[in-house]
This record gives sequence, C-alpha cells and structure tokens, in this order.
Amino acid sequence: MNFRNCVLALQLLCGSAALCHATVDQAQFGQISGAIEQLLHQQTIGLPGRVSFTIGAIDRNLNLPVCAAPEVFMAAGARVWGNTSVGVRCIGNSPWTIYVPVSVRVMAAVVVAARPLTQGRAIETADLALQEADLGLLPGAVITDTGQAIGRVVTVGVAAGQPLRQDLLRAPLVIQQGQLVTLRAQGPGFKVSAAGKALTNAVEGQVAQVRTLTGNTVNGVARLGFIVDVQ
Repeated sequence: MNFRNCVLALQLLCGSAALCHATVDQAQFGQISGAIEQLLHQQTIGLPGRVSFTIGAIDRNLNLPVCAAPEVFMAAGARVWGNTSVGVRCIGNSPWTIYVPVSVRVMAAVVVAARPLTQGRAIETADLALQEADLGLLPGAVITDTGQAIGRVVTVGVAAGQPLRQDLLRAPLVIQQGQLVTLRAQGPGFKVSAAGKALTNAVEGQVAQVRTLTGNTVNGVARLGFIVDVQ
C-alpha cells in the first residue's frame, strides 16, 4: 500500500484526519527518513572507501501538513560527506520545506607524505604512503590516488604523515625561462622548426613566450622535450 492510500485508510478507520494526526505524522516522518536515506545512497555511489551515514532527528513538533510525495534535495554545491543537511519540501496547497541534519562518513585510503617533502621537490613513489581517513574531516582537494601525485612538484613544505592535496602540488615545468627551445609549426603539407629562447616558464600544455633568433617574440604551447608548438 502506498503512502497516499495508507493515509486514506487511517482516516477512514478513525473517522477524521484529526483523530489520526499522531499516526499520520509517524508514517510521514518514516517516509521522509526513507527518502533521505535513498538520496544519500544515490549521492554517495562512486565515492571511494566505506560509506556510512546517520540521519538526524526530525522535530516532531513541526506539525507538518500531510504530503503524499515529499521531495528531497541537497543544496547546490553541497558536499555529500561530513556534517551537512538534506532539504525536504512539499509542493501543493499547503507547501512546506524543512532541512534535516545528516552526517556522512566516508572512510577511504588517502595519499600522505611518507617523509617530509621540501618545496620544489618532484614527488617519487617512495615519498608517498596510503593512510585510511574520514574524507569528511579533510579538505575536498585531498588526493586518493598516488598516480595523481607522482611526478608533480611540491609548492610548499609538507610534513610527514600530512595528507597531500591538489593545491599543494603543481605540474613540473617543461619549459624554463632562459632555456633554448625548439619552435615547431606544422600544417597540411608543411613542417618547419627553428631555435628560440624561452622568456617564461611553462608546464606542459601551457602557453610559453619565446624570442626567436631574429629577435621576434612568439607565443606557443609548451610540450615535453623543450618544444613549443606555434599555431
């Protein structure tokens, strides 16, 4: 029996909605909790590690009008882990909206520094270790895959055991200011190259500025092997 039919049956048994008010509320709060649980299951699919959550108490003094189909939602941009809240609303003749506190715990392996890492160091496999932690207690940019850190460069010093974050690392430079580079241009039926001197630093895929041997300044895309592709 669905919720709407359940409400009608209770009203017929009691003779009026008022006499069944407490029972109807109990059914409604149960339906709201079930809908929140279903939403959290959907929102946490694909998260690494083990996920568990706790739904906070719903104030029984709210005296909400009966809603046959309450809608659950999360605020735009809200994280689906840690301490947050889920919105529940009813659209109809007697609309209402409430927010229910929830706590979502995501226990997963995160990448930490196996030893102190100094600024400017290019990370190697031996610099990393995995440690289980609750993602809800860590910044959103924490790294959970060692492949996302190996080869990248530390921008600030990192203590041993500290979780690594994307904002603490940068891609390695493939072009450095003052370095001799090869300018490369190609298209249908032609391919040319020339020497130049880098005027700026650049990571792979970033725009680099180069001065040619004739004194002209050109921009191109930095590539591995000290190459700058000019369009």
